[in-house]
Amino acid sequence: MKIPGLRHSAGQVGGIVFFGRMLDKIRLHAQGKLPADYNRGFGLDGRVCRFLHVEYAKLVERVLAGGSDDEILAWCFAHGRKPNEEEIFIFNAFLTKRGWNDDTSEELAEMKRKRGFASRDDIQTCFDFHKADEEED
Repeated sequence: MKIPGLRHSAGQVGGIVFFGRMLDKIRLHAQGKLPADYNRGFGLDGRVCRFLHVEYAKLVERVLAGGSDDEILAWCFAHGRKPNEEEIFIFNAFLTKRGWNDDTSEELAEMKRKRGFASRDDIQTCFDFHKADEEED
C-alpha cells in the first residue's frame, strides 16, 4: 500500500540505508498516518538503532522534537557512535540483502503470502518487498 511521506528502504541519509525510512515511520506514526501493521522499533529499525548504538525510544523523542534528517543523524552519532565508511558499506550491503537466503527468509515468505505476493519471485529481499508493497494501490 502506498503511504504518502514514506520513502523507500534504499534511500540514504548520511550514506546509511533505511535510516530515513525509519524517521518517516516515526513521524507518520505520531501523525496517525502509519498503518498499525508496520514494524516500529524492531526488525530493520532495531538493526539500524543497534548499528548506531542508540535506543529506539530515545530516537523517537529526538525525532518528535523536530529537526532535519541530517541533524537527527548527527544526534545519533553524538549519543551513540559514528561508523566509518567501511562499516557503513558493510552494514548497507547486509541490510539490503535481508530476507535473501538468511534467517528472515521464512518471515519474508509469510509477508509475501499475506500481501498476495507469494508467486512473485522478483521479491527476494525485504527491500524488494517494501518496494512492491508500496507500488500497490
